[in-house]
Amino acid sequence: MDLRDRIEQMSKDFTSAERKLASALLSDYPFAGLETIQSFAQKTHTSAPSITRFVQKLGINGYQEFQRQLIGELKESKLSPVQLRRGSMPVKDSFLREHLNDTSQIVASVSDGVTATQFERVCGLLADQKRAIYFLGGRISDPILQYLSRHLRQIRQNVFHLPADTEVWPEYLLRMRPRDIFVTIDFRRYEARLEELSAKIANKRGSQIILLTDKWLSPVARHANEVLTIPIESASAWGTYSGALALTEAMITYISEQDWDATEKRIGQWDALRLDNEDVDLEE
Repeated sequence: MDLRDRIEQMSKDFTSAERKLASALLSDYPFAGLETIQSFAQKTHTSAPSITRFVQKLGINGYQEFQRQLIGELKESKLSPVQLRRGSMPVKDSFLREHLNDTSQIVASVSDGVTATQFERVCGLLADQKRAIYFLGGRISDPILQYLSRHLRQIRQNVFHLPADTEVWPEYLLRMRPRDIFVTIDFRRYEARLEELSAKIANKRGSQIILLTDKWLSPVARHANEVLTIPIESASAWGTYSGALALTEAMITYISEQDWDATEKRIGQWDALRLDNEDVDLEE
């Protein structure tokens, strides 16, 4: 269990000062805890002894050890496939069987980080026709959002996927309004451009941000209104995005079913305008 999970699990037992420290740490995790103890105390209006008692309650022997653990988590969030491969276990039996078993466990654990309440709330935002939805992910993870946005376009209007060319981004930023939604996905070895873009969206356009990320949390989390943490660890050097894809498929299905009559009508209109339309009868 990493420190973030431990803090969240123990939060009900914290004093008022400890809750203040926990809130400050989680709002800028793990960077807030990497400051000097004096600086952290000043920013949280607490004291060095209060911070020492806080980390001891977490089962850590002192602030320096607390910082070492945070640094260890930060390093883990930046591991490359080569580094991950060095620590992976060799396959002992059928590669395909073991890989699929591993994947099925990861998919099953998605609901541990995304509650039913959060899932329904996020889907409600994406289904709201009064909001325009904008998408952009990382260099490897963006195809997952392309998959999600392509389906949502057939369900509702005002769905946009930002191109890779950063010079075009201002056009989309100028369209964004406070009620609109920016959806991004960013896994470890995070991309600075996504954090910079999210900061502009939050600070200059006031739009809401939904972030899909891993347990180490992309820096975009500082600006996000909703953070959905998805497991990506696997026995391979590459990690896995199977959990993220399963989550987006669940979103597509849930949103489409909220008003199936409207969804069916929209898909019918969409198909009628496709260049390869074959006049498919949707009632067959």
